Amino acid sequence: MRSSKNRSRFLILCTAPAVILYFVFMILPTLNVFRMSLFERGAYSPTETFVGMANFKVLIKDVKFITSMQNTILLIVTVTVITFFFAIVFAAILTREKIKGQNFFRIVFYIPNILSIVVIAGIFSAIYKPDTTGMLNNIFTFFAGRNIEILWKSQPMVIVSIIIAMVWQAIGYYMVMYMASMAAVPASLYESAGLDGAGRLTQFFQITLPLIWTNIRTTLTFFIISTINMAFLFVKSMVAPGMSDVGLSFMYAQKDAGLYGYSMAAGVVIFLFSFLLSALVNRVTEREVLEM
Repeated sequence: MRSSKNRSRFLILCTAPAVILYFVFMILPTLNVFRMSLFERGAYSPTETFVGMANFKVLIKDVKFITSMQNTILLIVTVTVITFFFAIVFAAILTREKIKGQNFFRIVFYIPNILSIVVIAGIFSAIYKPDTTGMLNNIFTFFAGRNIEILWKSQPMVIVSIIIAMVWQAIGYYMVMYMASMAAVPASLYESAGLDGAGRLTQFFQITLPLIWTNIRTTLTFFIISTINMAFLFVKSMVAPGMSDVGLSFMYAQKDAGLYGYSMAAGVVIFLFSFLLSALVNRVTEREVLEM
């Protein structure tokens, strides 16, 4: 009995610093965002005026906010589908096929993930240069036989440009994670399936995907949440102000304009949106857990 109490005290002492820090730097600021969304206040003014749900009533009618959320949803859906498709395909190829230099490909694909967003934005800004000195326009000019000057960071190509950069940055990380999961699948399962006449494609859908599905679900939820933040960072680093807003860039723009309460209302909507989207994805992707 005494040893049990000592163990409980030890566990409390070990976890208390992390719990306190999480409460102070995560829970309290989040609760304060909800509180501030109900007030009208300038960014640097101590005066607060309670307005209730007025900020939200204005927000749901704000065309700029609606457009920014539409851009956010478009990026989430497009970047997620493309990234996970290529990450799983590349992982399957490098795991199942006997390709020389697998470790080399792992490193090459993973490198973009360790680069900062500012560095990636600089790389793609050079690639997207509007004249023929930009790599993409240079390639199109070479094949077309005439000067091609596409404005990649202007409408209507700006969203496409952001999608390409975000996909390039994320594929390697998830590919390496899926390679680790696929490497744990027993080779005997593939051998048995091969003896039964199942081809590589059938084995992939009937064996590989079901056995790594738990990992896919976890990474999918994590990726969707992180994409909301990553979209803001890419837009902030790559695109001229106002060219293409996403949810978080709209929120920061309102704060910079001195509409602090209105900005917090936008933050609350984005927070609830990400929470509900994560719950929906978890529900939709729920499957019976298979054991090897």
